[in-house]
Amino acid sequence: MKTGTPEWIELIQKEIKPFGIVINKDQGSSLAFHARELLEWNKKFNLTAIKDPAEVAVKHFLDSLIPASFILPDSHLLDIGSGGGFPGIPLAILIPSLQTLLIDSVRKKVSFLQYVIRSLNLKNAEAIHARAEELVQNVEFANFFDIIICRALTALDRFVLMSQPLLKENGILIALKGKINQEEINDVYNLGIKGINIEIIKYQLPLYKAERAVVKITMPSSLIHPKP
Repeated sequence: MKTGTPEWIELIQKEIKPFGIVINKDQGSSLAFHARELLEWNKKFNLTAIKDPAEVAVKHFLDSLIPASFILPDSHLLDIGSGGGFPGIPLAILIPSLQTLLIDSVRKKVSFLQYVIRSLNLKNAEAIHARAEELVQNVEFANFFDIIICRALTALDRFVLMSQPLLKENGILIALKGKINQEEINDVYNLGIKGINIEIIKYQLPLYKAERAVVKITMPSSLIHPKP
């Protein structure tokens, strides 16, 4: 099996079904294009250490799609440190009404993201060269996003602190983690944010039985930035 072939698409479609997610033909083709280009660009740029077709399918694409069940249509989503486009591009492909902004601090990675978005004509996705800390300085993004997501980016408490000014009231933070420890959870509660709620959904990746966790953090309040 090669990455991006019909067999590769069928693998994702089969293994994602138990999670209640259905991928249609066009979506499968778009995911396959993203995967093929990921490995092609990876020959020049460091986008991924995972190259085996099945691993790419499960550990990058399937894993990126798991949070879809927490995402409402017509939401605004920010993907911090998107890298090779995960999880932002697969989610934008799966949910056409999801307005997705992908950011990364590495220009070459952003060039790749912009190429994939342009090639797939993803009208609901945009990629820019930026850090979350820089977005905070822009009043346009103050309390703008319904969902902010990151994949193994940083400690949970730091993720909460840098995301809070960008999140709408009652917005959701989603962190995709491997194993999660109680100390990380305690560090978030110790921030003293009134009414914060943390939900941990643990699962195993198909084929590899690798432990994963979706950490869903509901933020009842946000740091309001005055609008001009």
